[in-house]
Amino acid sequence: MSSILQSLLNPRKSWLAAQHMKSVSQSLRNYGLRYDDLYDPYYDLDVKEALNRLPREIVDARNQRLKRAMDLSMKHQYLPGDLQAMQTPFRTYLQEMLALVKRERAEREALGALPLYQRTIP
Repeated sequence: MSSILQSLLNPRKSWLAAQHMKSVSQSLRNYGLRYDDLYDPYYDLDVKEALNRLPREIVDARNQRLKRAMDLSMKHQYLPGDLQAMQTPFRTYLQEMLALVKRERAEREALGALPLYQRTIP
């Protein structure tokens, strides 16, 4: 990317990017979610593979956060303020494993090997 575009997207340099990050953070805290919870394993099979490789406790915690968020959304409610203050929406748990899976897939494609999984419409 060009340096101008990078500076516009960097929340440390751009006021608009910082405001957007603040807005997203508040929306995630309202429901008790993390940013990595928004990745859909049915849309991207790399995400599905990365979730399969994570420890069971992390995946279970993710599923609990998603269930709680759906429940709160159906009730048209938010988390109580004291619980919102404890949330860490940008603490990642999936990014490193997802990057590893994408690197492995790119390496397999470069070597001409068969893909680990085939895309199918669910």
